[in-house]
Amino acid sequence: MTEILYRIIDANYNRAREAFRVMEEYCRFGLNNPSLSGQAKQCRHALCDALRSISQELLLSSRDIDSDVGKELKVEGQLQRKSLQDCFTAAVKRASEALRALAETTQAVDPVIAATMEKLRFEVYSLEKNAILFACSKHKFESVRLYVLINATPQKPPSEVINLLKCCVDNGADCIQLRAKNLCDSDLLSLAKKCSSLCRDGGVVSIINDRVDIAILSGADGVHLGQHEISVSDARKLAKGPFIIGVSTHNIDELHNAVESGCDYAAVGPVFPSPTKPRLVVAGLDYLQKAVPVLDKAGILHIAIGGIHSKTITDLLRIGIRTVAVSSDIEHSKDPGRSCKTLKSMLLNH
Repeated sequence: MTEILYRIIDANYNRAREAFRVMEEYCRFGLNNPSLSGQAKQCRHALCDALRSISQELLLSSRDIDSDVGKELKVEGQLQRKSLQDCFTAAVKRASEALRALAETTQAVDPVIAATMEKLRFEVYSLEKNAILFACSKHKFESVRLYVLINATPQKPPSEVINLLKCCVDNGADCIQLRAKNLCDSDLLSLAKKCSSLCRDGGVVSIINDRVDIAILSGADGVHLGQHEISVSDARKLAKGPFIIGVSTHNIDELHNAVESGCDYAAVGPVFPSPTKPRLVVAGLDYLQKAVPVLDKAGILHIAIGGIHSKTITDLLRIGIRTVAVSSDIEHSKDPGRSCKTLKSMLLNH
């Protein structure tokens, strides 16, 4: 029976280790996310470290490939994968099943090892959730090129906000952020619901400024957080499904904090003097040139923000900016639809 025990441990050790490698590669090359890739790598190393105390000679000598009745067993559709995410999900299932088998069988060898296997199993569940939600958010936001901020105030009729939003959705905006600093909560929620619905119907990403609660209740795709709002981790605790979280940054220190927070995208700016936020110190093109490589390396998307319009956008495209946020140039335009089309054309045809 001892030989059988070690044979089971050996088989599931191999299965779990191989699964962790697939998970790590998906997070590394598929998601370009160093944090999630590192988490998978740590799990793999923790597995190997825990089982290193078991005699490798016993494990290897118990291995019997030739008489293994399971190697010929096949289940229909067993190895069918339609996407890289399918590969990741299948690897997660293999890892969790193997770890459960290891937790059971290593009890007879060393309860400390068994406890480590059980802990790793729950880490796999956590990694699966984080990776899949990140993939959903990244997939939804990575096609955004033209990001339009629409301001709502108590003095502005809701119909005016809705009409501008419709115009932007119909003329090339990829993402709309609703910014409403001074509306009461009931009016803000009502407006946010209408905005989120229109964006959803138009295939446009919807973001609510600052208010995580309003974003979730309105069915928006995500929230944009300033430097004084709740943390990204707290926002994720409130969101029960895929949820895009953006963060404002104005300097390198704030940028590094944003990277550490695990946000989905970071706004970098203001690039130029901004009429909507005149008190902010202009960060300039130098900051963008430093920020974008940092974000790319971390697997975090970027948007350039602040004083951007058709006459300044070329400078941004020249230094590799992919996504721009625009507010005044569209809101104050005599023809917002034409302004959207012009900006979108410049972004796509550079």
